[in-house]
Formats: sequence, C-alpha cells, structure tokens
Amino acid sequence: MSGTLRIGSRGSKLALIQSEWVRDELTRLHPGLRVEIEVIQTKGDKLLDAPLAKLGDKGLFTKELETAMLDGRTDLAVHSAKDMPTEVPEGLAIVAFTAREDVRDVFVGGASFAPRTLGDLPRGAVVGTSSLRRRAQLLALRPDLEIVDIRGNVQTRLRKLEEQGMAGTILAAAGLARLRQPELASFAFAFRQMLPAVGQGSLALEARAGDVRVVALVAPLIHERTSLAVRAERSLMHALEGGCQVPIAGFAEVSQAPDAVGLDRLLLRAFVGSVDGTKAVRGEMAGPAQAPEGLGIALADDLLARGADVILAEVRGAA
Repeated sequence: MSGTLRIGSRGSKLALIQSEWVRDELTRLHPGLRVEIEVIQTKGDKLLDAPLAKLGDKGLFTKELETAMLDGRTDLAVHSAKDMPTEVPEGLAIVAFTAREDVRDVFVGGASFAPRTLGDLPRGAVVGTSSLRRRAQLLALRPDLEIVDIRGNVQTRLRKLEEQGMAGTILAAAGLARLRQPELASFAFAFRQMLPAVGQGSLALEARAGDVRVVALVAPLIHERTSLAVRAERSLMHALEGGCQVPIAGFAEVSQAPDAVGLDRLLLRAFVGSVDGTKAVRGEMAGPAQAPEGLGIALADDLLARGADVILAEVRGAA
C-alpha cells in the first residue's frame, strides 16, 4: 500500500521509541507506505513541576495528539495504553492494542543502592513516585516509607534520586525494556504486592473513527489476547469512574487452557486503595474471554459493594 501516514507522538525518548517501532512495523508490513512522525507536546509534558494528581487526568497525555487527528494534521496517534482515558473523544477510536511487554512494576534504586526485595529498604526510606496507584500499594505494604512526588523521563528521575537522596523510584518494566535499560531494575514487584496500571505494557493506537484506510493499515498490529485483557481492564476502570490519577490497579490475562466447553477464560485482578495505604479492597474474577467488558463491570460492582465506593469518594473529596 502506497501513500503517506502521519503519526502524532509525544516528544520524550520513550514515546519516540514507541512511535518509531509502529512506523517501522507499518513500513515493513506495507512496502511503499511512507510514515512520518510529528512531535506534539501534551499538557502533561509541559507541566513537569506539578504533581500529576493536581493536574487532573482527562487527556493529560493525549488531548493534543487527539486534536491533531481531528484537525487532519495527523492520521494516527501512538499512546502508552495506560495513559489513555477510558472515554475517547467523539470522532476518534482506538483501533489497535499491541502485544504487551512485561506488565510488572519494578523498583529502581539509586546509584549506590540496589535492594533485592522491598524488605531491603531501611525503615523510613524515601521513595519517589507521582502515581497514586503506586503510592497506595506501596504504603499498604510498607507504611513506614516516605513517598515524595517525582516526575520526568527515566534519566531525570535517576538524577533526582541522587540529588534528593532517595532510596529509589518505581517504573514500568515495559518502559525500561523499550529504552533497552532493563538492568536499571533492582527487583520486580509480584502481582500480590503491586498490580500494574490498566493497560500497562501495551501501546494503544488511535485514529479517526471510520478511517478505513488507517484501520486496515494497523490491523496486523492488533494482538488479540492483549486486546481482550485491556478491554476488561478499561471496562473495570470505567465502571469505577477512575483514571490514571486515582489509586486503582487492574490486570487481566487470558488463561493458557480453555475451559470445559472450549472457550478461553479471562482472569481479572483489581485493587482500590486510599492514598495513605490504610484502606484497600482487592478482588479477582474470571469469565469468558469473549465478554471482557462484562467481566470488568462485574468485578467493579463487587469492589464497590465491598467498600471501594467509600475509598474512591474520599480520594475524590481530597483532590
């Protein structure tokens, strides 16, 4: 297929690596297609000094990319799926979720400190993260830790660790893998300790709704198992009326073996917690992989009935 496809991308090193991967895959799959990348700054990229929780999360890292598509300046946006709000603007659609990298969160210690487990952190250690989800789960495990806001790309965060004498920070394993720096991770959190963000590890490709040309071009990048899992996670998040700056975590995976009637199953795990880690509701539920949204809604209803509604009301009231 010939012609030109224009991708809108954030300008960080990681965002460009992700967009360049999509570009390279599309040109490999469609000889003759020309793919251009236009760098677009988002609100979240510009306001680096403010805590994410204070900025709101409606399109914090996506709105400007979406505006460019609606204006006709670009044809496709490449997002980290975890940054995507559960509601997509009218006229746009998510047209692909790509295969996931390692979905876990990892602890990255300072240059002179490489703990092997969370228990290796000294009492009262300072850990940097801007994520309320990570803060809530970390404090639920270690209420003695001091959590401070830290933002920026990986290099900026590592510099801040040293400058401020922090014990470490928490990052997504997928991001370090794409940056080809997995060795920075001191250890990975088990899911029983810290569930990832909804959509973590996958890329979400967004285009104008009904743009059959772009849909056809990106169709080979769709990873079916990941798509089913992320759809369940996003349905959970939507039903909880959450966003990327609410302490909600969710992770689904398709079972390796079908059930008794030959259908694939999805297992969805979730966490809702208070920002200080003192309250938490956890749950998991399995269901047919062919109905991921229904599974997400069902688990959300269960969490809300067991106290997640009270926790989320307190979080929103304090925002």
